[in-house]
Amino acid sequence: MVRTLLALKGALVRGALAQLLAAEDDIDVVGEADTPDELRSALRAERPDVAVVDGDLVTADQLGDLASDRPAGCPDGGPPGRLLVLVQQRRAARLGPVLAQHSRRIGFLSHDVAPGRIVEGVRQLADGRVVLDPDLVVAALAVADSPLTPREREVLDVAAEGHPVRDIAERLVLSAGTVRNHLSRIMAKTGARTRLEAVRIARESGWI
Repeated sequence: MVRTLLALKGALVRGALAQLLAAEDDIDVVGEADTPDELRSALRAERPDVAVVDGDLVTADQLGDLASDRPAGCPDGGPPGRLLVLVQQRRAARLGPVLAQHSRRIGFLSHDVAPGRIVEGVRQLADGRVVLDPDLVVAALAVADSPLTPREREVLDVAAEGHPVRDIAERLVLSAGTVRNHLSRIMAKTGARTRLEAVRIARESGWI
């Protein structure tokens, strides 16, 4: 039985996927989460084989930490579970470093993938197989020519949603001053005069 945790935004989305997975004879949904803190706590408490994670719920750094974490109570710390991350293609660029370091532990599928593909992905990850959407891999590798650092891409990615500096800082666990410094450097590197223009340039260039 594949013990599966769901960490997705929106109770309706989580509920629908939970019903889909629970209908499978070899999959057991053992918990749900909708914040990074709840996800980390649930991973330690439930020790699932696979966690299906919304890519908008966590940053690239948080994904890397979760993939490297060791659940409490396991012998010698125990191996971490595997993560199946659902990502919007336009945001795949920020995942390049994670993809390179954790491809055996983290699988990536498009946000728009058919529900049956998620079921298949859960089974594949549980079996230790690699799960990667080819289009996401291409988008992730596009960061090679980006002048932005991984942290700058994360800041701009969140800023693109229209969040103020305070909310960006809270989401990325940074100070407001650090976020402002990142935004200033981003605008200098992109040659943009406004934050919206920096977002447009970065998106057109495939950097976020």
